[in-house]
Amino acid sequence: MRTVTIADVARHAGVAVSTVSYVLSGKRAISATTRQRVLDSVRTLGYHPNAGARALASKRANVIALVLPLRAGMNLPVLMQFATSVVTTARQYDHDVLLMTADEGPDGLRRVAASALVDGLLLMDVEVRDQRVPLLRELEEPSVLIGFPADAAGLTCVDLDFGRAGALCAEHLVSRGHREIALLGAPGVVYERGTGFAERTLQGFNEASEQVRAVAVAVPCEETFDEVFATVKELLEEHPGTTGLVVHNEAAVSHVLSALRQLGRRVPEDVSVVAICPDDVAERASPPLTSVLIPASEVGQRAVQLLMAKLDGSAVPDSTLLAPRLTIRESTR
Repeated sequence: MRTVTIADVARHAGVAVSTVSYVLSGKRAISATTRQRVLDSVRTLGYHPNAGARALASKRANVIALVLPLRAGMNLPVLMQFATSVVTTARQYDHDVLLMTADEGPDGLRRVAASALVDGLLLMDVEVRDQRVPLLRELEEPSVLIGFPADAAGLTCVDLDFGRAGALCAEHLVSRGHREIALLGAPGVVYERGTGFAERTLQGFNEASEQVRAVAVAVPCEETFDEVFATVKELLEEHPGTTGLVVHNEAAVSHVLSALRQLGRRVPEDVSVVAICPDDVAERASPPLTSVLIPASEVGQRAVQLLMAKLDGSAVPDSTLLAPRLTIRESTR
C-alpha cells in the first residue's frame, strides 16, 4: 500500500503543498475555511506527517521524557495511573512520551538532554534533597516536577498537598472522638531516601495531632502481610489505647485490615481506619475505607499542561498544590 504524501493531501484539498505545510506547522495564518479543508483531507487520506521532517522544521522532537521511580517502596499500580495520565495528555498536544527510570539520576537527565531526543522533562518521586535539582536549573529543556524538593526556587512543581492530607486524616479521627492515633506510613526505604510526599504527609500528621492534643505515633509500614502484621501487632502492644489508624501505603491497606481482624480488633467498632490512596483501593476494601484520594490522573494531566505551557513560552506558577479531598465511608466512627 502506497504511503500518502503531503502532495496527495494538497491535490485532494485543491491547495498548494506549501499551504498544507503551513496548516500542519502553524507557521503562517491560514483562513479558517482553507485550514478546515486541508485538515479534512488529512483525515480522509490518513496522512501522517513524517516525524523527522516535522521535528527539523519546528526544531522540536515532539517527545517529552517521564522519569518513573521503578524502585523499592513505590506502588506500581499508582505509578501506572500517573504514567497513563501523562501519556494520554501528552498525545492531546501531539507529543509522545519517553520513559526513563529514576535510578539513572542526574547522569540520565544529562544524557537525554544532550541527545535532543526530548523537548522537556517530567520527574516523579522527588526527594527533599534531590540530586537532580541543580542540573534541572541549568538545562535548556524545561522541566516539571511531580513533587517538591526542600529548595524549589526556580523550578515548576505540582503535587497533591500531602502535608494537608496527613493533617486532614488526623483531624478527622480526632473529630470522631479518637485521642490516640497512629500513622502507618510508607516503607522504610522511602523515608531513608527522603522522599518528599512521605515526609510531607508525616509532618502534616504530626503537626495536626499536636495542635488538637492527640497522642500520636508514626511508624514505617512495609508491604508484605507478615511485615504488616508484625508492625500492627507491635504498635497495638506498645500503644494499646490506639483507636485510630491512618494508612499511607496503598500496598499495605488490605494487609492492615486483615492484621486487625486476626488481632481481634473490629473496624470500625474497635479501630477506625483512614487511608491515603486511590478511590478504587478504598472502595474495594472490607469495610470500604474513609480515604483521602491520591489524584494521580489529575496530577499527571496538570504536569503535562504546565510543561506544554513552558514549551510555548507562557508563564506558569512555580507551585501547584492540589487540595486533598476526604471521602467518609464505613471504616470510621
